[in-house]
Amino acid sequence: MTVLLDAEVPARGAWSAVVRRGQLLTVTDLHGNQAVDCLVYDAHDPSVRYSAADTLQAQGSVFVDKGTVLLSTEHTPLMTVVEDDCGRHDTIAGACSKESNTLRYGHHTWSQHACVENFLAEGARHGLGKRDLVSNINWYMNVPVEADGTLGIVDGLSAAGLRVVLRAETDVLVLVSNCPQINNPCNGFDPTPVRMTITED
Repeated sequence: MTVLLDAEVPARGAWSAVVRRGQLLTVTDLHGNQAVDCLVYDAHDPSVRYSAADTLQAQGSVFVDKGTVLLSTEHTPLMTVVEDDCGRHDTIAGACSKESNTLRYGHHTWSQHACVENFLAEGARHGLGKRDLVSNINWYMNVPVEADGTLGIVDGLSAAGLRVVLRAETDVLVLVSNCPQINNPCNGFDPTPVRMTITED
């Protein structure tokens, strides 16, 4: 296995890279209980991007785990989860933003950095803007669906060193926000670094 890229994304930081067809992207939770927000686009046509609705409908589950095929808005495969040490990841709670923070936690949180800001800054490097932001995947984030249909954001299921490995089914652009949220348990109230590794046979 050849390592093509190995990067540590700092707490609250952003990252992006093109992962070519057949290459593997490994997301490693270095310290445990760190949510990693993720968006995936066709590298040659970013108007074709990850669709949470298509993905969940196709697999018949609201959670992402080993074997999940991340489908695009054209119902084409973008990436497949080929290894998963954690066992369950969220794709319905969305990305935190300054607006959602103030609504949920109070106006005093307005100045806090959030995932939407990370996505906008990192996406701009690839010609993407606010209209290109769609429902994302939250690796390692634990969002149970209660009996009444409400969502909870609770302590994560992850631990230090756990990994998720995805295989690119086409050339994809991956954007990551290493979630800066400090107002709920998704990061244990203490954001930490994660590692992004791209490999190929």
